[in-house]
Amino acid sequence: MRTSFLFAFSVGVLGVICGGALAEKLDLPPEGLARVGTHVVVGKVLAIYEWEETQGDWRTTRYVAEIQAAVCEKGEGIRKGDLVYARYWHREWAGKGDPPPATFGHRGLPSVGQVLRVYLSRNAYDGFGDTRDGGFNVVGANGFQPLPRD
Repeated sequence: MRTSFLFAFSVGVLGVICGGALAEKLDLPPEGLARVGTHVVVGKVLAIYEWEETQGDWRTTRYVAEIQAAVCEKGEGIRKGDLVYARYWHREWAGKGDPPPATFGHRGLPSVGQVLRVYLSRNAYDGFGDTRDGGFNVVGANGFQPLPRD
């Protein structure tokens, strides 16, 4: 009984010290991203489209990256030269005080001209939820892997 009390106490103290940080999504290793993703594409970012929306105390920026595929390492239906449209998001707390425990979305966001490996999910779980609308969502919070240019 003493051990379970000490464990519960330690977890409680850690929660108080770390606050909302415990709710942020952890990075997945490349093999984890590939396992969750239905597609893995290497290509160059040609354009990024974005728009903002506010819901309650959160300001969310939604993005779509237009990526010209060089190689499709996993999945079907994408060939060299095809354009792939990858959806991702990031949000910030706009309310007063500290934000509640939550994820802030994707990290390591790409830029135009960047060559990267992107882990994608189509009609499946993407690390945040399950989307079945036919679009490609970036997997997990860290589904972009920058690569050196040729």
